[in-house]
Amino acid sequence: MKTIAVLTSGGDAPGMNAAIRAVTRSALDRGMTVYGVQQGWQGVVDGHFRPLSARDVGGIIHIGGTFLGSARCAEFREDSGRSKALRHLNQRGIEGVVVIGGNGSQTGSFMLNEMGMPVVGIASTIDNDLLGTDITIGADTAINITLEAIDHLRTTGSSHNRAFLVETMGRDCGYLAMMAGLAGGAEVISTPEAEVSAADIAERLHAAYERGKTHAIVVIAEGVKENAAKILAYFAADTRKAGFELRTTVLGHVVRGAPPRAFDRLLGTRLGVGAVQALADGETGVLIGWQKNEVSRVPLRDVVGRTKPMDTALLELGRILAK
Repeated sequence: MKTIAVLTSGGDAPGMNAAIRAVTRSALDRGMTVYGVQQGWQGVVDGHFRPLSARDVGGIIHIGGTFLGSARCAEFREDSGRSKALRHLNQRGIEGVVVIGGNGSQTGSFMLNEMGMPVVGIASTIDNDLLGTDITIGADTAINITLEAIDHLRTTGSSHNRAFLVETMGRDCGYLAMMAGLAGGAEVISTPEAEVSAADIAERLHAAYERGKTHAIVVIAEGVKENAAKILAYFAADTRKAGFELRTTVLGHVVRGAPPRAFDRLLGTRLGVGAVQALADGETGVLIGWQKNEVSRVPLRDVVGRTKPMDTALLELGRILAK
């Protein structure tokens, strides 16, 4: 294989740049030509390619996001869009593609691979809900950024005898909320997989207040039905339902754009090199992930259309430890 392309797709994640850097430099070391695709699958459909040298990916390992850009692409979901993308790849003599992204991105990887273009995926999403890997690029940094916010809010909450409701990312998966809440000693953790009602939240907070706690933390994933706004509305009628005065903080995309921590830089590097190795070995249509402390390869057909279930038993552990 002489010419490859690399792209990032879907939501950005800290560590994507480390993966791009590793793919590019390890491929160049093998004598390959490398193209970077700008704006994800949309860039493949539109033909937005740029050659990448070792210097082009210098100074990016510590930067969050993705210097290639990312975008959703409805056109790629259609046969006509994928055919257009394949034509652009063939015109540039590209013989293999590395796709860095999560569930939706790897579905695209699988479809393009089925059309005859060798594709290798790299597991990257802050939600850590991809099958075929123990951890995904970006998840560790996102947890740590969320945890830092929780620690800061706990300090100010103790000063003012307040409870803080922290809403973090996680539309369909509560992994981020669960892990950050557990590490941060939250009194309540609510996720799409195990949602806690506003009434139950009030009961748990009031119990903490009665036990003499000077503050409390509630962590909820953005995908729960009773989101921050609805919970605040529930408390508005009687501000002392929880005992504490209640405040809310919505973290949103701040957890995406942070500089990657050491773990995500190293993970992105290891998986990026692993993706190029898979292409060199002629093993395509696979997801490059991290299992049992090693780089792993799992067929994309076993990954797409499914998500990794969250260990909800940890939520019960969080409830026990919040006493």
